[in-house]
Amino acid sequence: MRTSVADVAAEKLPWLAAPLRRALETQSAHALLLHGPSGVGQFELAMALAQGWLCESSTVPIGARPCSVCASCRLVHAHSHPDLLILAPEAMRGSLGGAAGEGEEGGEDRSGKKKPSKEIRVDEVRVAVAFTLTTSARGRGKVVVVHPAERMNTVAANAFLKTLEEPPGDVRFLLCSAAPDALLPTIRSRCQALMLRLPVPAEAVAWLAQQGIAESAILLGASGGQPQEALARAEFGIDASAWCALPRRVAEGDVSALRGWPLPWVVDALQKLCHDAASMAAGAPPRYFPAAAISGSGDLESLLRYGRDLGRFARHVEHPWIADLSVESLVAQGREALQTPRSLRRDRQI
Repeated sequence: MRTSVADVAAEKLPWLAAPLRRALETQSAHALLLHGPSGVGQFELAMALAQGWLCESSTVPIGARPCSVCASCRLVHAHSHPDLLILAPEAMRGSLGGAAGEGEEGGEDRSGKKKPSKEIRVDEVRVAVAFTLTTSARGRGKVVVVHPAERMNTVAANAFLKTLEEPPGDVRFLLCSAAPDALLPTIRSRCQALMLRLPVPAEAVAWLAQQGIAESAILLGASGGQPQEALARAEFGIDASAWCALPRRVAEGDVSALRGWPLPWVVDALQKLCHDAASMAAGAPPRYFPAAAISGSGDLESLLRYGRDLGRFARHVEHPWIADLSVESLVAQGREALQTPRSLRRDRQI
């Protein structure tokens, strides 16, 4: 469930209220890079900021925009504002709305035979460039939101850079990124940076509770403090009890604990479990799981080796692996790594 721009303006994501106000009052650069951890509302902040820039209210101070009631704000809500364009991967267009490339030649594949691209390709960038060259329809300038900016492939990034270096008169760019180091240095250098931090845990826990999430503190910890990630997992069906049971089930080699999960989520969960088990084996507290959920102390050397294997797999997680076989292999490795040193010695004696 993606929170709407109107929700952000109404402070339904309360940790975004202050950054939005500061950005509206102080940011005047033609390109702004919103960066920080994912799952905290980068896209929502970018859209609220774009709506604030395009807002046509004559009575609302700039720091209190968007007003959400003027004609421009209503057009943004309806994903039909003629001066706002979202540059996003084909695979994300359905959830974002108004993305470049829809209905364009070389854009969305209608055949159904090809999976939507997870990259921002040069075709989409060319549509965005053409958009910037036309006159503002409503006279408040034009805004291009790039989300997530690190998904631009090399050719697309270089094509985008040319426009970023010499932007048309009244166009502003908003780039969202959870991995700004993956952007071309020349793109980063032409943007004013605004870092979006994790919300205060109490605020995030309260927000999750308002969404109807039980034991929200556990799911917030499971997501590394990222409330939108916690909400996404809860809506998928991963509740606090399932998360707390995961270490024991992996230690038992129970593949069903992760079956049906998106493969990136499987790898993420196993990396977090490996991290916490290794932390406890070294005498440090866990970060993602309650301490009582970690089964045994684990063998530190085996856990570190498992962590390296997971890291290598994570770099290629978008590869079209056979998911069930991959999960079985990763869980089998996890089972071995999560055995206590005593269990390992007993196995050797047998």
